[in-house]
Amino acid sequence: MLDTASVAVQRPEDLASDAPKPAPEPPRPTSTGAIRTLGSNPATAPIVLHPGDSIPTRKRVLYIILLGALTALGPFTIDLYLPAFPVLEAEFDTTAAAIQLTLTGTMVGFALGQLVVGPLSDKVGRRVPLLAVTALHVLASTAAAFAPSLELLSVSRVLMGAGAAAGGVVAAAIVRDLFGGRRLVVMLSRLALVSGVAPVLAPLVGSALLLVMPWRGVFAVLAVYGAVMLVSALVFIPETLPPARRHERGATTVWQRYRSVLSDRVFLGVLIIGGMTFSGLFSYLSSSSFLFQLDYALSPQEYGLMFAVNSFGVVLGVQTASRLAARFGPQWVLAWSTAVLVIAASAIIVTDQLGLGLWGTVVPLFVFMTACGFTFPCVQVLALDRHGKAAGTAQSIIGASNFGVAGLISPLVGWIARDAGITATTMASVMVGCAVIGVLALWLIVRPRTVERLTP
Repeated sequence: MLDTASVAVQRPEDLASDAPKPAPEPPRPTSTGAIRTLGSNPATAPIVLHPGDSIPTRKRVLYIILLGALTALGPFTIDLYLPAFPVLEAEFDTTAAAIQLTLTGTMVGFALGQLVVGPLSDKVGRRVPLLAVTALHVLASTAAAFAPSLELLSVSRVLMGAGAAAGGVVAAAIVRDLFGGRRLVVMLSRLALVSGVAPVLAPLVGSALLLVMPWRGVFAVLAVYGAVMLVSALVFIPETLPPARRHERGATTVWQRYRSVLSDRVFLGVLIIGGMTFSGLFSYLSSSSFLFQLDYALSPQEYGLMFAVNSFGVVLGVQTASRLAARFGPQWVLAWSTAVLVIAASAIIVTDQLGLGLWGTVVPLFVFMTACGFTFPCVQVLALDRHGKAAGTAQSIIGASNFGVAGLISPLVGWIARDAGITATTMASVMVGCAVIGVLALWLIVRPRTVERLTP
């Protein structure tokens, strides 16, 4: 179990009295799992508000690495095989649309899996759902690697999506179990960094894998990845949900947990902001290969370099946001980042219409990706800081909404461009629409001035 420290509490009259000190009080567990006690030396005992405050730095770094890798399992499961689409089309002698359905099935499985795993982890604890569903991912990935037909591959992909769902949900819930306030901002920013960068890097990793192995090897790599995560979770990740929090009044059923989260105005607002930001990101991902390799004639290597630069923008945004949110509040960081999303996406349209070429698109696109990096951690902090007792449920709704809404909206780029082809204007039109909805949700639903400041 996690080490805990104690809270220093000393009355002024005790300082003035020479009477013998009373015996130290025994530890008293709180509903969050933290321990509050006078301790043997109250004058020097550190204050511990959350269980994770007493975790040694080395162990905290280990948790960041493991939970980040678990979070990345979902995006890598979805995107790693995207470069293999033409190969799969030829292998199974089918259409591109049929291959695209395997991606749709994966995202459906991922979204539904999160909606099940989240409330379940709030009910029975974090470890059991994490281990069970990650084991499902390993089995499904192995089945996909040996699938003899497109039908069996499609079924395997749905199960892979469901199996990858536990990583991101449980990882965020564990962080919320252990941390709160400003430290929660820092820890969640690390997970948001993975969530933002992994979908961008996964196709590049998939392309590299296809240079040295057939498409079935990509699924074998995912099976090994899942197996490593399963063993790591079994050995290194403890149960962080105290038994007392699994049966609290008013939150004992799945419906009660969903109702407690969805009745929160601020949560609904940031849910919309997160879904729209993710949809803007996926609109770029789904159209960028056509735009930059066909319209701007970039080579695959140049296209990969552009992806890497944009990934750096996400990293820069996430890391900066964690510091600003802890100081000024995540709601005010969102006020700036959502406005920048609208401005940057609009700038892409303007520069394209002015005929400024590649650089006219790449520069504002980098700004847009950086603003996405600012937005992701602030959305998670505002959502989870308010719902520590239903962290798994809250995170499951966020994850399912992000991927579900993005899966519905990102094809709009192709629909808009069905006659003239994908251009920077058609791509950015969807990005602008998503960003505008995010701004409206912030000021009309969240209303930053009504959001309380983060606790220490």
